[in-house]
Amino acid sequence: MTIGYGDLKKGMAIDLDGEPYVVVEYERSKMQQRAPTSRVRFRSIKTGRVVDRSFSGFDVKFKPAAVERRTSQYIYREDELYYFMDQKTFEQFPLSVIQLGDDIKYLVEQIEVEIILHDEVPIAIELPITVDMKITETGPSFKGDTAQGGTKPATLETGLVINVPLFIDVEDIVKVDTRSADYISRV
Repeated sequence: MTIGYGDLKKGMAIDLDGEPYVVVEYERSKMQQRAPTSRVRFRSIKTGRVVDRSFSGFDVKFKPAAVERRTSQYIYREDELYYFMDQKTFEQFPLSVIQLGDDIKYLVEQIEVEIILHDEVPIAIELPITVDMKITETGPSFKGDTAQGGTKPATLETGLVINVPLFIDVEDIVKVDTRSADYISRV
């Protein structure tokens, strides 16, 4: 089985030059009358080294790396490690700040994620599309403010700052899109 560059997703495990890598970022572009190009940033599963590669044309294919996904729950943080527990076996997996990257901004207690393992070693997580988070700091809200009005910055319980409608207040719980860090709705 092969994967075309149009099917790449963040967190996907790919064999690159015989080594397993995880897709960290990807960008596609097509200029007029030229073949499409894609720039992909990979992180080595074994060493953590980051590699940037550019590919052009429609026929770029990747071989998926042998990885396993398990539904796990974020349970706690200790120093630079975040611990997740497998929902079926109750086995715990530590992941470092480097392995998690920007996903840390969405880790609230008890959140369910897909943990990605390669040779029984945890390498990354896949977040759900939305996460419910509590507002810890924001500007004042006023009676009569509507969703069609402006927005204001709000700090969430993990330190992530997003723009929310003017009627949102401290202690409100909001639904946030983990792909774009956008406010979706009040819970």
